[in-house]
Amino acid sequence: MSAQPATPQYSTAWIMLLALLTSLGPLSIDMYLPALPQMAQDFGVSTQMVANTLPAYFLGLALGQLFYGPLSDRIGRKKPLYFGLTLYIVASALCIFATNEWSLIAARILQAVGGCVGVVIARAAIRDRLDMQASAQAFASMMIVMGIAPIIAPSLGAIILKFFTWHAVFVCLMLMGLVCLLCVHFFFKESLAPERRLKLNLKQILNLYSVIIKDDSFRWPMLAGCFSGGVLFCYISASASVLMDEFGLNQQQFAYAFGLNAFGIMLFSTLNKKLAYKFHVFTRLKMGAVLQFLGALILLITGFMHDIGLWIIMLGMFLAVSGIGFTGPNAMALAMAQQGARAGTASAIMGSMQFACGLLGGIILNFLVWNSLLNMGILMLIFVGITILCILKLTSSLVTES
Repeated sequence: MSAQPATPQYSTAWIMLLALLTSLGPLSIDMYLPALPQMAQDFGVSTQMVANTLPAYFLGLALGQLFYGPLSDRIGRKKPLYFGLTLYIVASALCIFATNEWSLIAARILQAVGGCVGVVIARAAIRDRLDMQASAQAFASMMIVMGIAPIIAPSLGAIILKFFTWHAVFVCLMLMGLVCLLCVHFFFKESLAPERRLKLNLKQILNLYSVIIKDDSFRWPMLAGCFSGGVLFCYISASASVLMDEFGLNQQQFAYAFGLNAFGIMLFSTLNKKLAYKFHVFTRLKMGAVLQFLGALILLITGFMHDIGLWIIMLGMFLAVSGIGFTGPNAMALAMAQQGARAGTASAIMGSMQFACGLLGGIILNFLVWNSLLNMGILMLIFVGITILCILKLTSSLVTES
């Protein structure tokens, strides 16, 4: 099934602004990864204990999005951005002055609650203005731009650590939050007209969540996107242990390896966008799932073997992570296609579930008893398997509707 070409319905500058808002997430997650050993030494705890600030951040992302979604459907998209970005700036300052791992975890949760506003509003703004086909292209364009963030974030963190302590990483994040706030004030235009806003009380909000989740056209692509995205969070949580502890990479080498896989997301997002006129959104979603399955399978198999070359591990990681360039934009476009004025709430559910998968992955990795590589391969394969099951359910629902 092919898609017909259409005139672009959005500008590059608009996509770059939305990508900037969304990039706070990967920047906040990835920039401080090279600093984990230094932070653990300062706090007098293990690296794994400090690494628990990652699932803590995912918890904040999951909770915060449930708040911003219905709020933006009720009062518009711009006001929540003011609140969330201000909270992000304040929380980043609290991270700078954290004196132990628990105060850092608390500050990171607040930082995530503030920073996740950009993710919710970006998705909702795209749905406010574009149809499904254009949305898929816009999401792909946004992933290309925001893909720069995880490429440069670990390297930038490593460079900062050469001259300053880990505190400077959070100073940098605080300044980035300030830049985003200024850009919103001067350049972001409200995308939800007052007459399209939903007048919701708490009971109606809960009912709206229920209605959206029960909608097959939303539920199955949403779950497919969340679990395929969960593969990325498995990688983020385990990559430092695999590459630095098991393979002995230093901070800068780890940053390069991490950046390579982030570049893969950009590369596949670009390819996904170019294939938009040849293959339907649903077909491209399945392509991404196949790529991720192959990558996870490679990591699972190599986890059982000894003296494996780093290149084969990197190949498995590259396929598993880069496949998100196909699954992410297309799952998002399919899930949001029928949501209309409730796009903010739908966006919140999707984002919250995605980071809930990240939180779940981080927790499960703490309980798996094998080596870090095998643990990562097992969890990735489980998540990809669930993704494929959701795609099959979506196929059945599409056949039923036709």
